[in-house]
Amino acid sequence: MKITPTAIPEVLILEPQVYGDARGFFMETWNAKAFAEAGLDLNFVQDNHSRSRQGILRGLHYQIQHPQGKLVRVTQGKVFDVAVDLRQSSPTFGQWEGVELSEENRRMLWVPPGFAHGFYVMSESADFLYKCTDFYAPEYDRSLRWDDPAVGIEWPLVNGTAPMVSAKDEAGKSWLEADKFA
Repeated sequence: MKITPTAIPEVLILEPQVYGDARGFFMETWNAKAFAEAGLDLNFVQDNHSRSRQGILRGLHYQIQHPQGKLVRVTQGKVFDVAVDLRQSSPTFGQWEGVELSEENRRMLWVPPGFAHGFYVMSESADFLYKCTDFYAPEYDRSLRWDDPAVGIEWPLVNGTAPMVSAKDEAGKSWLEADKFA
């Protein structure tokens, strides 16, 4: 597996070895031993799967207590996946990283605890799968506004059209108001 740090060193792009032939392909997306040997000794407790249509933006979500690390990937379609560093003690505090994930590039993204996370669907639809290091805790669930100019995420909006977001995400907090990690 090829592991590439992004501009935020803790956010990692993972590219699994893909074995293909006339029948299709095979790839290993999680192996605790191999990941630990690569410095990612992780304990996942929950897997999630969402399907969204083009123009949907989910996020930017995080849990202020019981923060979740997420290993994310797309099995159908294409998304622009974003992580925002909310760790006040971090040299990359307030910075964001965006990576295209698709069924074609088969990339995965490691989003460590302490980051807000979200994605925007660029294809007709997308199936998005992710493993979490902690359980969902709705009482600690938070949403950072996807369009806050203080964060300045450059979303690749299809035809420049505003995305469709949930009521929860529409009510997300601005950067100044958002709860942050120490």
